[in-house]
Amino acid sequence: MISSTADTEVLLTPAEVANMFRVDPKTVTRWAKAGKLSSIRTLGGHRRYRESEVRNLLADVESERGAAAG
Repeated sequence: MISSTADTEVLLTPAEVANMFRVDPKTVTRWAKAGKLSSIRTLGGHRRYRESEVRNLLADVESERGAAAG
């Protein structure tokens, strides 16, 4: 069986992503609908987010906050 990086990628729930950004989980869903963050749907229809993409977005947001404060 061939394993791709998508199969081994850590996936986060909306609540986990929301906790990282300190926002409501519904905000994370809005970001996904707006295309700011891509999501994967589980077989049950729940959204999951790639950890690497979330961490990249978080780094971008933190750098913007730092630039605005400085």
